[in-house]
Amino acid sequence: MSGFRLALWSAAVLAVATIGCARARADQTLLRDAEIESEIKTMAAPIWRAAGLEPGDVSIYMIDDRELNSFVAGGQSIFLNTGLILKAKNANQLMGVIAHETGHIAGGHILRTKEAMKNASIEAIIATMVGAAAGAFGHSGAAILPGMGVGQQAFNRFSISQEATADHAAMNYLDRVCQSARGLLDFFQILQADERLQGQQDDPWARTHPLTEERINYLRDHVDRDRCSNAPELAGDEALMQRIQAKLHAFLDDPGITLRRYPESDQSEVARYARAIAYYRIPKLDKAVPLIDALIHDYPNNPYYRELKGQMLFENGRVREAVAPYEQAVRLAPNQALLRMSLAQVYIETNDPALNKKAIAELNNAAQAEGRDSTVWRFLAVAYGRDNNLGMAALSLAEKALADGQKTEAVQQAKRARQNLTRNTASYFRAVEIGHEAEDLDKQ
Repeated sequence: MSGFRLALWSAAVLAVATIGCARARADQTLLRDAEIESEIKTMAAPIWRAAGLEPGDVSIYMIDDRELNSFVAGGQSIFLNTGLILKAKNANQLMGVIAHETGHIAGGHILRTKEAMKNASIEAIIATMVGAAAGAFGHSGAAILPGMGVGQQAFNRFSISQEATADHAAMNYLDRVCQSARGLLDFFQILQADERLQGQQDDPWARTHPLTEERINYLRDHVDRDRCSNAPELAGDEALMQRIQAKLHAFLDDPGITLRRYPESDQSEVARYARAIAYYRIPKLDKAVPLIDALIHDYPNNPYYRELKGQMLFENGRVREAVAPYEQAVRLAPNQALLRMSLAQVYIETNDPALNKKAIAELNNAAQAEGRDSTVWRFLAVAYGRDNNLGMAALSLAEKALADGQKTEAVQQAKRARQNLTRNTASYFRAVEIGHEAEDLDKQ
């Protein structure tokens, strides 16, 4: 995707980050996309405010998995499977699930058996929580699982009472902003039907969020009585949901399927966007670039069309040409750290020393928001290395290793950083801190 690690960051400097799973199945992939994450946050912001949360403090992450699942971990972070997003029939259903997960955040239901999980890399969190969803439970009811890089993690299985509490909280949040709870009820009924069809709990969401008839009846009773049950979706949410699903389909489905789903006869903005993505993935840039150029012309303030054009050019070896659209995207959305990271990668790959220095500046800016995504540290290590700044390159590798829970590597790189950095500087003291934090990993 445009901005997705799956599509862009695997193209040059980085490999796709795969997340281990306790079940015998394909590895799971973390997907990052500035546009989709931003649009989901826009829809969910009223719910988060109703819960007393600051929307800017809540993170949304996607996992490339067609099963229905979502979970909360690592503080105020909500993880959504692409299958759940694509299965939702409307924004109301997705917001119902997010309201429920918000209930877990506000209620403090997530047990962190190790404080390190708060600051663990996103990949480590997914590795642990996906394992929990697989149902590897001990006799005590606690999931004892190998996390990626943070050692063995233990999470208490969500109790029925906690789930009911999260349901109740979700109803309150939705009532406060007068959004219908019907979407959450519909989602529960979909899961219940799947359970009955399969004769067992096959959906990961049902395994980590045990369904009961009482819970569904409670939601149904609330929907029957609540004044907001028939309230329309908030203005703009339907269009955002259509855009999110179209973009996911365009990047994750076979391009031929996308072109059939969005034929040339459909000249809507969303259909044109989906076709541009499909042609780029074939690849047929002779069709993709004119389509995205037309969208840029018609919607000049949309940063993500410029981002997609930059990605098209970059992944097809036209690195220098990709610089301008990425710079324009960052100018239009300066607070999107993922866009800055993508721009930095393009700068690095130009092999221009001046642009490499710009890459370092962009990455240091992005690290303030994306420091838990070890990708930013790997990019910084490359950029500092090309700038012949061995101390900062080692410090960046130490940050990456620490985020990934790699104790030995973090200690070694922190030591190397101290040997190459000027003493009594902020960077030197940070290298010292990393060494201490890494030594503590086994104690957490």
